[in-house]
Amino acid sequence: MSHTIGNPLSWTAQRLNDAGHHLAASSRELGSDQAETPEVRNMDLSDISAALKDGWEDFKACRSDVMALVLVYPVVGLVLMGIGLHMALLPMLFPLVAGFAILGPVAAVGLYEMSRRREMGEVPHWGHAVAVMGSPGFGALLVMGIYLAALFVIWLLTAAEIHAMTMGAAMPETFSGFLYQLFGTSGGWWMILLGCSVGAGFALVALATSVVSFPLVIDRHVGAPMAVATSIRVLKSNPMVVLCWGATLGILMMLAAIPLLLGFIVVLPVLGHASWHFYRRAVV
Repeated sequence: MSHTIGNPLSWTAQRLNDAGHHLAASSRELGSDQAETPEVRNMDLSDISAALKDGWEDFKACRSDVMALVLVYPVVGLVLMGIGLHMALLPMLFPLVAGFAILGPVAAVGLYEMSRRREMGEVPHWGHAVAVMGSPGFGALLVMGIYLAALFVIWLLTAAEIHAMTMGAAMPETFSGFLYQLFGTSGGWWMILLGCSVGAGFALVALATSVVSFPLVIDRHVGAPMAVATSIRVLKSNPMVVLCWGATLGILMMLAAIPLLLGFIVVLPVLGHASWHFYRRAVV
């Protein structure tokens, strides 16, 4: 009996079809927490370096697959940057890039699954990442993803309001003019101060609710409420470690953005895999 290996497009189409069948069942699991309440571990700062090291090892083991998987991330980032370079949208460039990190857990869902498969002794490939759409927890992942997307949009609207309050409606005609307004006027410094302070608040909300919730749903039969509650418990039990983890993610993402966002091709998959291992160290 012959076997035919489908091309990626046909394979993905099949997975999407399977996901449609699973979606109805998944929707019933959004609030279903049939598993025992996960136990949260006490962590220390060494867990951060260990998670990053394990994430790097996963990246090396899956490099070609992962780089192809996340290629869309810097491409979308470059498109956003191109839009931002129009003077009318230039003030939104930094909020777009900074706020894009809010969507990181959504972009990394496939990477969590690849790390999980590798942890089980399987040879991971891109198909495992797409297979998440057919998992029983897909509905919970979808709801949490919509939540983070909404948070991202609210952050952009808030950033636009902060710009209007501090800089007014006038737009600079050149990029150098924008830099002068930003760093050479009191309104610019107020915008930086308010923007960074409010942005940190959005980042904290996103971190508290998603630091382990997405990998937890992939790993266990839990609903979105328990996953989010567990994520918040991890923060409450290990505030210093989780805040340092969030700061590490932010700094590495910012450094990756410097070379026209191309650093995301490496940094995003490494951090995605590392986030899976951070979850393993946070939850029993």
